[in-house]
Amino acid sequence: MYRRKPLAAAAAAALLLACLAAPAQAGRSCEEKALSPDTFRLALATAQQTQQRLEALAVPVAIIGRVGQDLSKYGLRYTHAGIVYRAGDGRWRVTELLNECGSDRAELWHDGLGTFFLDDMFAFDTVLLLPPPAVAKSLGERLQDGPLLRTMFSARYSLTAYPFATRYQNSNAWVLETLAAASSGNRLYSREQSQQWLQKNGYQPTELQLGALTRLGGRMFKANVAFDDHPNELRYSDRIRTVSVDSIIQFFMARNEGWQVEEIAAPVQKRY
Repeated sequence: MYRRKPLAAAAAAALLLACLAAPAQAGRSCEEKALSPDTFRLALATAQQTQQRLEALAVPVAIIGRVGQDLSKYGLRYTHAGIVYRAGDGRWRVTELLNECGSDRAELWHDGLGTFFLDDMFAFDTVLLLPPPAVAKSLGERLQDGPLLRTMFSARYSLTAYPFATRYQNSNAWVLETLAAASSGNRLYSREQSQQWLQKNGYQPTELQLGALTRLGGRMFKANVAFDDHPNELRYSDRIRTVSVDSIIQFFMARNEGWQVEEIAAPVQKRY
C-alpha cells in the first residue's frame, strides 16, 4: 500500500469532530485525487462502525483488513492488513507498513482508525482477526516498544515479496511476521527467525498465476514490484507466492488457539 500525503485542514477537522484519532502523519494516497464527499462520509462511517465493533468485543488489539482493490479473479477478498489497537490515550490507532509513493521503499505508519479507510477503496467491507489473550498480550508489548516493533520491519519494499525471503517485504508480510513473533511469546528476534517459525508451523502463502508479460512488465516499469526474491522454479513458471490477508486468516484460524474472525459489512449509505 502507498504512503499517503497529509490531509487537508477541513478533512482533519472532520476526523476530529468524528472523535477519531488523526495523527500528524496521517493522510491520503500520493496521487492527487480528491475524495468525493460521499466517499469521505463512507470512510468515516466505516471507521466509526469498526470502532464500535472493537469496543463491543472488548479486545485491546486485532488485525484489521480492508478491500483496497478488486482481487476476486485471484480468489481474494481483503487486500491490505494492519494492526489496530487502543492506544494509551484511549483512541484506536492502526500501525501499518506503507509503500513510499510507488518507490522501492517503505515505512511503518501509525494512523488513526478513520485514516485507515481514507484511500482509493474498492469496497468498504472490513475484517478483524482477533488473537487469543496470550498472543494479544505479546502483540501489545511489541506495539508499546518501538525498537521491538521494528525488528520484523524491512524498508526494501516489493508488492509481491516472497514470504520466505528477506530481500523485500510488503504490508501483509510485516503483519504476518510480527504475528509469528508475538505467537512465540516474543522469542523471535529477526525476520529470518519468524519465517522459519512460519515454515515449521505450516504457513501456506497465496499463489498467484501471473502471465510472463505481467511479471516482466511489473519488474521493468514499477519500482515497487520485484520478482527476483522468488525461487526460479516458481517465477519462471509464472507462479508467484506472496502473503495475502486471506492466507494470514487461514493460517491462524487453523491453529485452534482461540483466534476469531469478525467480518463487518460496509455501512449502508443513506439516500437523501
